[in-house]
Amino acid sequence: MQNQGLKKKVCRYSKNGFFRILMLLCCGVVCFSSCATLDVVEFLNPEKSPPDEVISRNYYRIVLKETDTAEALDEIYLPDYELLSQSKSVIASAGQKKEGYKLWFKMVAFDEDTLTAQRRYLLIEDEKPKILFREPWMGFEFKCRVVIPKDVLEKPYNSENARRVAIFRQVLKSFREDISRVELDNKQLAICGMLVNQAMEAVLLKLDKSPAEASKLHEPEGVEFDHLSLDKGRVLMTIWDDIASVKIKLGSFEHLFEDDDSPKPAEIDDAECPK
Repeated sequence: MQNQGLKKKVCRYSKNGFFRILMLLCCGVVCFSSCATLDVVEFLNPEKSPPDEVISRNYYRIVLKETDTAEALDEIYLPDYELLSQSKSVIASAGQKKEGYKLWFKMVAFDEDTLTAQRRYLLIEDEKPKILFREPWMGFEFKCRVVIPKDVLEKPYNSENARRVAIFRQVLKSFREDISRVELDNKQLAICGMLVNQAMEAVLLKLDKSPAEASKLHEPEGVEFDHLSLDKGRVLMTIWDDIASVKIKLGSFEHLFEDDDSPKPAEIDDAECPK
């Protein structure tokens, strides 16, 4: 009899324990669902137009020293998705989606005499990218191609590393001058300008502290640097003749740094981009 009573108690306690655990799990699922349902839905749903590939391809269609102002405007501006800002020598278009959690901009600066493109810029910043298990989740990608003035290139430097740092500093100077000409009437551009400025200053902080790191700027893996809010980032800078090309990736995009995400010429020509 005692054994039977003991078995009933154990059985009852086991059932109660099972139900308690089940209730805790249910509560956890409900709490998680209430906090994350929107993010899961966003993650599973198809990306709304324009996709990143279209934004990037429009940027790559700008050819320095060749594309004129009319051609650049036709290439980079997507009127259904972006706001356009213009000055005498700069054209910029900026857009956002995911209720402001994602923003981007493209900008082209021109020679005031020849009216051909001298600098092109692209930023994509996404607080909720479709990337799992990365911390921080936010992703940042900045690219630019800049014609470097002759006085910067021909100036005597103590070393090749010092020359590379001077060229990178010139890229930042050019960006600041260009964005200042169009950001006053567009809040999105002002925010983008701040983000790019912070990232490039973080790179310069690394290069100023360790000038030898500049020797790695042209290597495929680039140079790693610390960022105040996005932990780690990488930067690459290559130089052809008088043109410097810079790529920076931060946050969850950093692990994709070495991916060759530039479209092939045929993809640029044949892309069906919304106008």
